[in-house]
Amino acid sequence: MTSPLAGEFLGTMILVLLGDGVVAAVLLKRSKAEGSGWMVITAGWALAVMAGVFTAIACGSSDAHLNPAVTMGFAVREGNFAKFGPYLAAQMLGAMVGAGLVWLHYLPHWKETPDAAAKLGCFCTAPAIRNAVANLLSEVIATFVLVFVVGAIFSKSVSAAGPAAGLGPYLVGSLVWGIGLSLGGTTGYAINPARDLGPRIAHAILPITGKGGSDWGYAPIPVIGPLLGGVLAGVLLRVLAVS
Repeated sequence: MTSPLAGEFLGTMILVLLGDGVVAAVLLKRSKAEGSGWMVITAGWALAVMAGVFTAIACGSSDAHLNPAVTMGFAVREGNFAKFGPYLAAQMLGAMVGAGLVWLHYLPHWKETPDAAAKLGCFCTAPAIRNAVANLLSEVIATFVLVFVVGAIFSKSVSAAGPAAGLGPYLVGSLVWGIGLSLGGTTGYAINPARDLGPRIAHAILPITGKGGSDWGYAPIPVIGPLLGGVLAGVLLRVLAVS
């Protein structure tokens, strides 16, 4: 039976399975995609978002947020926070299940990969240069762009200008690709608390061969930064009456 919560759960699961899956393909030893680089990762994540949005809509969530920062941003814009808690729970659970499926899919490759940091990178983000203020700012800016432009894509003004029905997921995927290419080089562009925290929890509890720590010292940044970015975007959307 379809429902908004089922849509958010399954859409986020697919997003993380394909998104973390492409990172694992690039980073894990003896993968056929090993070493294929940033362009493959950003393209893979863009397509993961597109697939997740289509899945969420088909399974009952017309919102297809898949991201607590997006849910927060639109809650601020609309002045209604009723969906935030239930969507957050569904998104977090979906992200954890998606990360577990990545672990299963690449099961023989964890043993072949000696680099514990690379294994962690298959689940969650880490900064290129560790600086808490700069890292937080990067996540705020990138998530602001995500939420504000998503609001613009689905606004009445843009809809009246004529994007075809069903084109939205492709546009959102393209937006995520652009964010990854332009703004992702600093922190790995979590831009989604569930996408980062859910798989980080999965990394901590799964029996991954040779894993290190889950870098809990950094973990608050890809949660707080995206939520702040979502709030700021929601405020601006509300002030500009973009709906």
